[in-house]
Amino acid sequence: MTDFSSRTGAPTHSGFVAIIGKPNVGKSTLLNAFLGVKVAPTSPRPQTTRKGVRGIYTTDEAQLVFVDTPGIHKPKDAMGKYMNQEVNTALADVDAVVWVVDLRHPPTDEDRMVARQIRELPKPLTLVGNKLDVAKYPDEAMKLYRALLEGREELNEVMLSAQNSPAQVQALRDQLLESLPENPFFFPRGASSDQSREQWAAEIIREEAMKKLRDELPYAVATRVNTWTERDDGLQRIEGEIIVEKNAHKGMVIGAGGKQLREIGQAARKQLEVFLNHKVYLGLEVIVINGWREDVEALRELGYE
Repeated sequence: MTDFSSRTGAPTHSGFVAIIGKPNVGKSTLLNAFLGVKVAPTSPRPQTTRKGVRGIYTTDEAQLVFVDTPGIHKPKDAMGKYMNQEVNTALADVDAVVWVVDLRHPPTDEDRMVARQIRELPKPLTLVGNKLDVAKYPDEAMKLYRALLEGREELNEVMLSAQNSPAQVQALRDQLLESLPENPFFFPRGASSDQSREQWAAEIIREEAMKKLRDELPYAVATRVNTWTERDDGLQRIEGEIIVEKNAHKGMVIGAGGKQLREIGQAARKQLEVFLNHKVYLGLEVIVINGWREDVEALRELGYE
């Protein structure tokens, strides 16, 4: 039986927290650190996150549902518009907001876009200065980001490294837990994400493709898992697709003699085996859907709706 209740008999508290910011500031890394398990793809490339992935952290009496959002940016195509709409939807439906900024750099136009969206938002806001461990002038940078929220009375501020400061991440998570309203749990105890296993595996594959492909090609790639079966000996057999926009891209993803595709598959398989604790057979095929990033129907078919 699915368990949504408190284990102590006390009232339960739960709520949704949006993690927002411009591309490549460490939002997904922070989400994974909050949870202690990887539910969102990460890569050095901006705009790795495309969907509002929900990560779930549950204690005996409280449940935090983090919504990892795509980076806010000026959209160039239907995909970009979809990503920004994911942010707008998240901000409308959450109880609190965590704005992540990169302390290595002063604010950019994209940071100012974020600030304009949240400055007047009547919800608890935490400004998280990330990458503290590699920032030369973190205090000065934080002051500049804070200035973008001028006029806002209530603001919580934290500086940390999402990748290398587990104690600070945990302390921030505890602060967020304490601020949750009284609510029933929204997800069953033990759930770490609202993704299906197929969606999660597809994102792992796309993460590895983004790491290995060059120039603009990573942004023209989508992924999906079509079948997942488990053999009696525990082997997980996963069949997936890498989708590209042009026939010319197909050869680039496959590589000479299939080398590039094998490397993407091997890297994704290793990640999947670590998280599943089972041997994995991963079969990948590259297919072409012409101009899928500008095709609303194709976006819907690929799960961007």
